[in-house]
Amino acid sequence: MKRYLFTAALLLAAAFAAFAQEEKPKQKISFKPYGFIRNYYAFDTRESVALTEDFFYYVPKDIDLNAEGDDLNENPNFKFAAITSRLGLDITGFSLGKWDFAAKIEADFFAGLTATSADPVTKSKMTGTAQLRLRQAFVSVGNGTFFFKAGQAWHPMAADMPHVLSLNTGAPFGPFSRTPLVSAEWNIAKTGLSLTGAAIWQMQYKSTGPYGSSANYIRNGGYEFYAGLSYKNNGFLMRGGVDILHITPRLVNEEKLRVNEGLTTWSPFIYAQFIKGDFQIKAKTIFAQGGEHFNLNGGYAICDVKEDGISYEYTPTRNSSTWVSFQYAPGKWQFILFGGYVKNFGTMKSVSVKAESITDEGYGTPLGFYFNENSFSNLNSMWRVTPGIVYNIGKRLAVGVEYEHTCVQYGDNKTEKMNLTTGLYDRGIHDVTNHRVLGLIKFTF
Repeated sequence: MKRYLFTAALLLAAAFAAFAQEEKPKQKISFKPYGFIRNYYAFDTRESVALTEDFFYYVPKDIDLNAEGDDLNENPNFKFAAITSRLGLDITGFSLGKWDFAAKIEADFFAGLTATSADPVTKSKMTGTAQLRLRQAFVSVGNGTFFFKAGQAWHPMAADMPHVLSLNTGAPFGPFSRTPLVSAEWNIAKTGLSLTGAAIWQMQYKSTGPYGSSANYIRNGGYEFYAGLSYKNNGFLMRGGVDILHITPRLVNEEKLRVNEGLTTWSPFIYAQFIKGDFQIKAKTIFAQGGEHFNLNGGYAICDVKEDGISYEYTPTRNSSTWVSFQYAPGKWQFILFGGYVKNFGTMKSVSVKAESITDEGYGTPLGFYFNENSFSNLNSMWRVTPGIVYNIGKRLAVGVEYEHTCVQYGDNKTEKMNLTTGLYDRGIHDVTNHRVLGLIKFTF
């Protein structure tokens, strides 16, 4: 027995020695930590939908009048915190033949913030203990022509972001999502062109449906794919692509009978960027079917009942979202300007209705309407203008201030029904505006 153990030990030692010899060629693995301490200070003139201690801003809430005619959402408020501070690690330096390998892991302190407030008006989610949360974690390999990535990373349609100080980086005027994916990129030699394809899953940013926001709708027989083309030359970058998503809203109905349901959506986008010296301009536009899974104002509705009498047909909303941003950064100063516009075009097909809810021809209460949980189905259009300024003290410390003017056109969903032909609340259109002043102190390392 001892002889066998001794022989095994020799073989193991020989294997380690062989591995060491194989790996001996001069490869220096590099571990580069990075991150920042970031403090946000925000003042809003009214109650709004905003996450992450109210720093990830979406939309101002609609008018909510009480019996005396007071708008309960007209409530100025102030907050500040450092929970968006970030830690990351880049790992490089390993190669095999012509292939270079790398990895990234990145986290912040978003997790653990849960709603414990019983306030009937604000329904605040600004309580809890901040905990470390995974942002990105992926491995990559490339040889200059082909590049592969697998793990948690930015959605291909969300990777190019505007010049803003806000945590929302322009959402909901552009896609915002980090998600599990497997992607491949082919750089077509000496043309500036590259092709990208990706298979995508859902985690934090999910589709909505009859059971709320959940990744189960893609898990139950769904899929998401992305295909895109990029061109880069002399400071100019342009991308175009399309996201294809298929989800299954239900597997069984209320009587526990198996149903046959599904919804497929197509969302194309175009992005352009130009950089010259201290000046930059960026722009992105997307026409999304649904789109709630990457934080756009959208969703879907029941439009019909199939021949089996128990399965539903669904129709997606159509949403146009566009933004443009400018940056001029001479020396220690950074001047930025952002503008965005969103238009809700309603659903592709007429919406099914609860028969007892019809008030007049073409209007009623939808049989089922599932919309982005961070927005409202009676949102008709929305625009935002955001100027900002940053002063950099050395290479590490930055202080800045940003003004965010967000205006939403809401349809009346309190006393009016939905237009079932268009899937819109198109009566009683009114404007709701929030003014936000955001301060920033950031130390980068």
